[in-house]
Amino acid sequence: MIQTPYLLFLGDAPDQLAAKVAQGIKDWRPDNAVGQYRMEGCKADLGLTDMDLAQAKAAGAKTLVIGVANRGGVISKEWKKVLVMALEEGFDLASGLHNLLRDEPDLVAVAEATGRVLHDVRVPEVEYPIANGEKRGGKRCLAVGTDCSVGKMYTALAMDREMKERGMKSSFRATGQTGILITGDGVPLDAVVADFMAGSIEWLTPDNDDDHWDMIEGQGSLFHVSYSGVTMALIHGGQPDALILCHEPTRDHMRGLPGYKLPSLEQLRDTALPLAHVANPACQVVGVSVNTQHMSDDEAQSYLAEVETRLGLPATDPFRYGSAKLVDALAAIG
Repeated sequence: MIQTPYLLFLGDAPDQLAAKVAQGIKDWRPDNAVGQYRMEGCKADLGLTDMDLAQAKAAGAKTLVIGVANRGGVISKEWKKVLVMALEEGFDLASGLHNLLRDEPDLVAVAEATGRVLHDVRVPEVEYPIANGEKRGGKRCLAVGTDCSVGKMYTALAMDREMKERGMKSSFRATGQTGILITGDGVPLDAVVADFMAGSIEWLTPDNDDDHWDMIEGQGSLFHVSYSGVTMALIHGGQPDALILCHEPTRDHMRGLPGYKLPSLEQLRDTALPLAHVANPACQVVGVSVNTQHMSDDEAQSYLAEVETRLGLPATDPFRYGSAKLVDALAAIG
């Protein structure tokens, strides 16, 4: 088990979105977030207290969590210096990067010498099956996005919390590093061998009570040429009964792909739903989740109203305004 609380390492994150792992922990497990560690040039800020290693140790932090999700998931030489010092200061390290801590000989050597633990959460620990497509009991909801990092995880977490508050049967199913660090369990989908990705989601969302909902954390986007494969695995392996469309309307291009514009919500609906029907012909699009963090309240409310009129679906920013509309839509389909 990863020891809490955490010192959240933001490194030299180039923007706020690059620190989405740390942001997710801070937003959903604030009691685990003692402070933040930022290097020179860091352009992300969680609003937590900036701490050096000694200050964080004195404040009770036990694990330094790499809270940055950079392209390619690599540990830079500059980061390495801080990670070594953290081990020497008595911290365990936790990371969800593709560049595994355990593959860095100097980190392994220091961890062994200091008796500290290296946690790589992006390592599959189960021999997942190949998907068989058999229908399972229970119900499943999947958030699908027009782009990466548009709020799919936040949508599933917010809906899961609202459902539990209503006494509904619900489980949040983490499929990425941030969700796993928040909940302590899940499938690191983008680290699973391709043939077993859909099977890992079948394993993650097993047969259940007829009135139980699995809220599946979405990944990637069908329209993102770098990461569309994980989205397909979720759509077919998850066999969702319901899809939530997720969008961030202020972007002018796909994350990391300046030459690609975002698709419309209509394009997302008309692409994702037929693919979902392959595994579950009864799947429905039931609502829209809009990330309005870069919009004023008036702009956000106007945009949400326009989306509802245009698509004929309930629309909200579940983190800003709550997820009641989306949960109502799930309840309406059983």
